[in-house]
Amino acid sequence: MFFIGKQKMENRVCAAPMAGVSDKAYRVLARDFGCGLVCSEMVSDKGLVYGQGRTSKIADSSGEKRPVAVQIFGSEAESMATAARIVEEMGADIIDINMGCPTPKIVKNGEGAALMLDITKSRGIVREVLRVVKVPVTVKMRKGWDENSINCLELAQKLEEEGVAAICLHPRSRQQFFSGSADWNLIKEMKKELKIPVIGNGDIWSADDAQRMIDFTGCDAVMIGRAALGNPFIFRETFELLENNRRIPPPSREERLQTATRHLNLVCQFKSEAVAVREMRKHFAWYIKGLPGATRVRQEINRAASRDELLFALDSLL
Repeated sequence: MFFIGKQKMENRVCAAPMAGVSDKAYRVLARDFGCGLVCSEMVSDKGLVYGQGRTSKIADSSGEKRPVAVQIFGSEAESMATAARIVEEMGADIIDINMGCPTPKIVKNGEGAALMLDITKSRGIVREVLRVVKVPVTVKMRKGWDENSINCLELAQKLEEEGVAAICLHPRSRQQFFSGSADWNLIKEMKKELKIPVIGNGDIWSADDAQRMIDFTGCDAVMIGRAALGNPFIFRETFELLENNRRIPPPSREERLQTATRHLNLVCQFKSEAVAVREMRKHFAWYIKGLPGATRVRQEINRAASRDELLFALDSLL
């Protein structure tokens, strides 16, 4: 257990925000499998400010088990503050500011990881957001723009001075994207330097990896991203190891397929069937990866045009 501001965290397992993945259905599953903190997909500040319906849906966490963080991205302090106020009014328990997204369409607008190039600007955004909201504000960042500008420690210290409640560090540079390895030494250094919680992210592919990160860095919690694609079971395995010192077996084939079906049903609750089918194709491919017959079934999944056709394809693996 730890606190982000005044917000109590049940455990040290967090789900990373992932565009096109971390929707309400995914978050519900993650919580059910033991995640202590879930986060929305990144939400555009301008989309919120200008009232774009799809953007508001991404930020909607109504009916979910608390706490839920909503991550916003942008490059202008005033717009980010307005967006933060909107998501607070929508019920966000924590507001996370994205300073780590490496994708070209984000950084070309000075957003995401590009904010690490201008510490003064980043401080100004955080200061303005903190001025208008009461919920805790956190920041997710990378180690820097490239190997010649590793400034995550300096930026984190400045943002702690401004009043952020926690920092999540993915210690790769923007230039690396997801290549190479995450430098856990930087998480360790950041934990030594800051008084606020530090959440470690990067290269956690198993519960044992999560335990190693905590043992090596002393971080307050771990955040799991890509390893959870088609594998929400990693949250349960990590929870049991970190909180109960217990290793549990991996899911059976039946549980993997049952969970994929439940995931589809959850998406259908929150979105139209057509949208659910389109979005779940990639999830189903992740769920069945490595199972005998997966290659054949993946082709059927990609051709499926309805919920029933998706389930029929999945059932052939039982």
